[in-house]
Formats: sequence, structure tokens, C-alpha cells
Amino acid sequence: MKLCVIAGDGIGQEVVPQAVRVLQSMLPALQTVTADAGWATFQQQGTALPAATLAAARDCGAVLFGAVSSPARAVAGYRSPIVQLRRQLGCHANLRPTLSLPGCGLPGLDVLIVRENTEDLYVGEEHSDGDTATAVKRITRAASLRVAESAFALAAAAGRRRVTIVHKANILPLTDGLFRDCAREVATRYPQLQVDEMLVDTAALKLAQAPQAFDVLLAPNLYGDILSDLAAAFGGGLGVAASLNLGQGVAIAEPVHGSAPDIAGQGVANPVASLLSLAMLLRHHWQLPAFATQLELAVQHVLAAGTRTPDLGGSASTAAFCDAVMAAL
Repeated sequence: MKLCVIAGDGIGQEVVPQAVRVLQSMLPALQTVTADAGWATFQQQGTALPAATLAAARDCGAVLFGAVSSPARAVAGYRSPIVQLRRQLGCHANLRPTLSLPGCGLPGLDVLIVRENTEDLYVGEEHSDGDTATAVKRITRAASLRVAESAFALAAAAGRRRVTIVHKANILPLTDGLFRDCAREVATRYPQLQVDEMLVDTAALKLAQAPQAFDVLLAPNLYGDILSDLAAAFGGGLGVAASLNLGQGVAIAEPVHGSAPDIAGQGVANPVASLLSLAMLLRHHWQLPAFATQLELAVQHVLAAGTRTPDLGGSASTAAFCDAVMAAL
């Protein structure tokens, strides 16, 4: 087993090595390959995702990606490395669970958002003449069917009950309509699951009002990105928000938080999102569900015992929290 480790920028340089230390305590034979990506890499090498990094990620098949600092304005030649990596590796489904953790967020919460991960407005095709700017929203039948199949298969395998298809087909009948119709087509093969659909603005309202009412949400790229961050607010915030970018024989574990320059270098960043992202990698990519559950329970045990980083009201450092997780393991 190999893992390509891309710490990236800011607190990625702190949480990723600590999370890898925990993983290696569980899997001593794991081989790790360190690679560069991010804004600092762009400034040094002229590219945010070097060819060597992409090659290492492909060779390993499994990636832990930390965080990226991005410029607030357009910079010639710069493109988001994580978006590029997802597309280049064909990681078509982004899995974003929001769970109730001890002392974090609402009780009784277990929501999974499955987001199409390769197209929509994120294809990055923008044009401007100075007066008018246009962005391309691309939805394809192949990508829509692929992510819908992943969402329904995951829901069925996990014993979930309901999948909600999110779209805006009343305004975008060709693009969002195609996504919705493909999801409906796949749904017919899973009669054991309840299926409903919801306009994205209504879904945002209901998610803010009663997130516990949802089970699995299936959404195009942009809507899924926004809704999953909204859901994270009820699960303890982005410091504990894990995700997995899943493809055919490849996966990228990715804590959702950003590079957090305000606390970078202080050693107090929350590693929970990285740890839980690795648990998803263990479960869905390496097919080691017992190890995944063990890691998840260890994180929960440490949180329940009151060991927390400052963002959760505690005083533990990144390293101290991971030491506690290893002791719990």
C-alpha cells in the first residue's frame, strides 16, 4: 500500500504529517511518498500541481491532500491544484459526511452529501472582454450517471434509507435537468431506497432548519460544494469536516478546511478532519472497514475525554491530540 502525501499550504503542513503518523501506527508497512502542490509551490515552480506530483499520485493511487492557499484574484497560470488533481485522476464523486461528534455540533446528525466532482462550473472555462464575463457550466450524461451510481450504491451498501436529488432544473432545464434525469434513471435500480428531489435553494433552507431530516444528498459540483460546507456548521465546523474524492481505483482524502494562515505555524490546528478523511480512505478505497471504524472510534474517544484543539474550546496542540488518538488506538 502506498500513500502520496501532499501537505500543501498553511496548516496543511501541520495536520497532514501528524495524521500520517497516526495512520502509520496502524499500518506499519504503509509506504509514503511526499509531493508538492499549492500556492507556495506555484510561486516557487510556476505551477501549482507539478508533473512529478501528478505522477506520484497516479502511482500511489491513494492521496492525502492537506490545504491550499489561493489568490483572491486571477493570477496568470494559476489553477487550483486540488481541482486539477480530482479531474486528472478521475475522482468523480466527492463524499462529504457530517456526523455528530462528542461535544461538537448537533446530536443525532448523520448526513452524507455526494457531489459530482469533475464538471459543472468547476471546469474553469471563463471568458471576459472587460465588460462581460462568461463561465461555462458543463453537465454530461456520463458524469451524471457515474456519480449517481456511486451515490446510490454507497447509500444501499451502508443501509441508508433515502437519497435526495438536488438541482435547479426549473431555471436550468438542460444542464440541471440532465443531471436530475440521470439520477432518476439510476434510482430505478435501487427500489429499496426512497428517492425524492429538491431545488437547491429549498434544500439549503431545509438543511439550515433541520439537517437531521436528511440522509443522503446527491448534487452537481457547485451546489454540493456549498451545501456540504453549510452542513459542516452543524457538525462542529470545518476543523472536523472530512471528505474523500473517489474514483476508479484511486482516491484523494481531503480535509475540507483551508490553509488558515491566521493560525499556521502555531501547532494548534485541528487534525480531526485529516484523521477522519484517512478513515474514509481506509473504508472506501483500501477496503479496510475495521481499521476505519477503529480510527473513527479513537477520535471520538479522545474528543469525549475532553482533549480538544482551541477551535473546539480546548488547549491541545495538533501533536498532542494525535498522541491521544494513538494512545486510544
